[in-house]
Amino acid sequence: MPTDATLRSRMLMGDEAFDRLRNAHVGIFGIGGVGSWCAEALVRTGLGQITLIDADTVAESNINRQLCATVQTIGQAKVDAMRQRLLQIAPDALIVGRQTFFDSATAHLFDLDEFDFIVDAIDSVESKVLLIRQAAAARGKLFSSMGAALKTDPTRIRVADFWDVHGCPLAHKLRKILRRQAATDMHFAAVFSDEPRPTTAPSPSPRPTANGSLAHITGIFGLTIAGLIVQEIL
Repeated sequence: MPTDATLRSRMLMGDEAFDRLRNAHVGIFGIGGVGSWCAEALVRTGLGQITLIDADTVAESNINRQLCATVQTIGQAKVDAMRQRLLQIAPDALIVGRQTFFDSATAHLFDLDEFDFIVDAIDSVESKVLLIRQAAAARGKLFSSMGAALKTDPTRIRVADFWDVHGCPLAHKLRKILRRQAATDMHFAAVFSDEPRPTTAPSPSPRPTANGSLAHITGIFGLTIAGLIVQEIL
């Protein structure tokens, strides 16, 4: 086993780009089905510093799609479970976990300018709008995840400027809010799926109280954002 766990990344990227990745600081807001995959991909590639932001604890219902969720981590803070997992991959990485929501009550506690890249993997619409608006004014580059729930087709996942996203009800809702707030001058990359939502339930079971999502979809969303960050550094 090589002493440098990211040797292959360095060989592919070259020393200069790899050093930029090692010196970069990424803030990931939301360590769920999208954020957890994004975090792991970045750390495995060689990212030197990452801050994980999420207020939730691991639940049994998370196991189908979130990397930090196992039967052993149920009840643990997601940021703690994810931090421990990432440190097992890259013990020399600087990994910070902040168990808190990002919302109107806590936004003042964050200095978004500390991040070179900001990943929006938040589920809450209100918090998502707030992060998008504040991140757009920060120095770091923003990447945002749109809705992955009720999607099954991995070939329908796309990347576009947020204002060009199509076929995504979440993006449509966000744009309506931002237009009402006269916040239409910001541009950032968004990962989305244009797969139509099912018009009927896939089984005769009662409609669930939360929209379901699958690991291969949320994983591609998170890995795509990680890839966009690596591409930006390259």
